[in-house]
Amino acid sequence: MRPEAGQVLHFSEDPTIERFVPHVAATAQQPEAYVWAVGHDRAPDYWFPRQCPRAMAWMRPETTTDDRARIIGAGCGERVHAIEYAWLDAMRTTVLYAYRLPAARFQPFGGEPNPHAHVATEPVEPLGEPEPVGDLIECHAAAGIQLRVLGNLWPFWDEVITSTAGFSGIRLRNAQPRPA
Repeated sequence: MRPEAGQVLHFSEDPTIERFVPHVAATAQQPEAYVWAVGHDRAPDYWFPRQCPRAMAWMRPETTTDDRARIIGAGCGERVHAIEYAWLDAMRTTVLYAYRLPAARFQPFGGEPNPHAHVATEPVEPLGEPEPVGDLIECHAAAGIQLRVLGNLWPFWDEVITSTAGFSGIRLRNAQPRPA
């Protein structure tokens, strides 16, 4: 599930949203109220149950051969997402919806020249009905994204953040405690 030209996506487990109103998220690191959405490249970051902790890594031009082998794995594509076993059932059973929103109402946010999100400061109405994303594991497979299931995310995350790979961690506060 990716946005079409002129669109960004908002993913939700709630299929009843008729209007997105800017708000300050509980975990926000900025005081501004926004409507959040993602573009084509970052849509896979949200093919998960909302509260599922995930560690993600991908190849960048500056990623070294050693880091590619260590983080992504030889011959394993360009991207890897990792979750914990405790979330596997939720990955299999959660019904996730994508809302298509008009990209013209949004501005890029963070990570220039490749922003990790898009934000709007005014209310936004979806372009149509929300669309079921489908099988979240199959979404990863169809996109050629490796999905790793780990007992604990922290050892992988600690390797990722010290590598030359691109990375993102979402809802890591919901991960199992760090191993002793």
